[in-house]
Amino acid sequence: MNYIDVLRESEDMVTPGMSACQGCGGELVLRTVLKVAGKNSIIGIPPGCMAGAGVVGWNYSNGLHIPVHIPLLDNTASFLTGLSQMYQRKGRPDVNIIALAGDGATADCGFQSLSAAAERNEKMLYVCYDNEGYMNTGYQRSSTTTKGSRTSTTPIGSVINGKQQQQKYLPLIISMHSVEYCATASPSHMADFVAKIQKGLEASKKGFAYLHVFSPCPTGWAYAPEKAISIARRAVQSNLFPLWEMDNQGYHLNFENKTPISMEEFVKGIGKFKSLTEDDIASIQNVVDQRYRLIQRICD
Repeated sequence: MNYIDVLRESEDMVTPGMSACQGCGGELVLRTVLKVAGKNSIIGIPPGCMAGAGVVGWNYSNGLHIPVHIPLLDNTASFLTGLSQMYQRKGRPDVNIIALAGDGATADCGFQSLSAAAERNEKMLYVCYDNEGYMNTGYQRSSTTTKGSRTSTTPIGSVINGKQQQQKYLPLIISMHSVEYCATASPSHMADFVAKIQKGLEASKKGFAYLHVFSPCPTGWAYAPEKAISIARRAVQSNLFPLWEMDNQGYHLNFENKTPISMEEFVKGIGKFKSLTEDDIASIQNVVDQRYRLIQRICD
C-alpha cells in the first residue's frame, strides 16, 4: 500500500489536546509512528517534550488513544523490557511495544539501559526523535547536539562559541549491537519513514528494532515553524543526516547524494548556528564527510 494511503486510512492515535509547539518535528514523528502501529500498541515516553505533549496532553488529560506511560529518563528500555516479556508470557506477542524518546533520554541518560536491551535483543521498537538537545527544560546540549550549536549550557560568548564537541553518532553504535533492525529516518522523506516504521514493527516481534529520526525544533533552534520540513530535507541533502538501514541482509544506503549541499548552506537561517565561524563550519563539514564515507563503505 502506498504510504499516503497508509497514513490517510489509519486512525490518529493522538488526541485533539496535543500541546506541542508549532512546527514540532517530534509531534510529527509521534503521530506517524502511532498511525502505522495502530491501536494494538503500548508506548513508553520518558520525560521530555513528547511526554508533556503526548502523554499529559492538554489540561492533564491523556494525550493518546492508547496505553501510555512515562518511565524515568534513564530506564525507558529496561521498563519496556519488562513490559515486552510480560506480554510474551501472557501469550500476546502481537502487541506493539514502542518507545519514543528524545536524544537526551536515548544517547545520554538512558544509554545504559538502551545498550543493554539492544545487546539482549529484547522485543521492542525503540524510536529516538533527535532534536539535538534537552528541549523540554530550556534546551541544554546533549551528546547528539551538532558542534557550534548555541544552547543554554553552551552559550555564545567570549569564553566559548556554542558547543565545542562534535556530535555522537548513535545509530551506528546501536547497529553494532547486532540488533534485529536499525535505521535512520526523517519526516522530510515520508515514504522512507513509513516503510522503516513498518519494518521496525515487524522486526520487533523477533528482537530489538531501533529508529533514529531527525526531529528539527523551531523553538530551540530558532527558525520559523513552517521551515521544519525544509530544514529536515536539507539535513539529508547535506549528509549531516544520511538515510540508511541495517537488517539481516546487511547495511543499505537509502538515499545517496550525488551533489550534496554544503554545511554552509545547511546552517543558513537556523538561529542556533548564527555565530559559526568559517573554521567551525569547515570542522563540521569534515566530520560529516568522513562519517558519510564510512557509511558508504559499510553499505557497500
